[in-house]
Amino acid sequence: MTFSLLALTFLLFGGAAVLMGNAIAETWRPWWQNITYGALLAIADEFLGFALFDGPFFIDSLVSSDGGPFGEALAAYLVDAVIICAISLLAYRVTLARKMVSQYPWLYERTGLLGWREKGRA
Repeated sequence: MTFSLLALTFLLFGGAAVLMGNAIAETWRPWWQNITYGALLAIADEFLGFALFDGPFFIDSLVSSDGGPFGEALAAYLVDAVIICAISLLAYRVTLARKMVSQYPWLYERTGLLGWREKGRA
């Protein structure tokens, strides 16, 4: 992985993953949708890395005869997908904790950045 591909993953698609995690939590959707949409976002990340920086792309490895090795391209995709999904799941949990406490202040209180608990419990 080169610096430009990692910058693309963390800056552009990491920001998109934060927005995606927030949107999924704001609409009360289940956490596993972050994984599904994160995998699709990772495909777009891999394509832009392939188109702009001549990085590996697993679809090109399958279709083209002069594409790179499939295993290397698939590994790069999986790394990007894990990074994007981790960022979106973190944003999802932070938004969900904020939303639970602000929407139900008589029931819940914050216990940190990622959690909440019922009021009155130690």
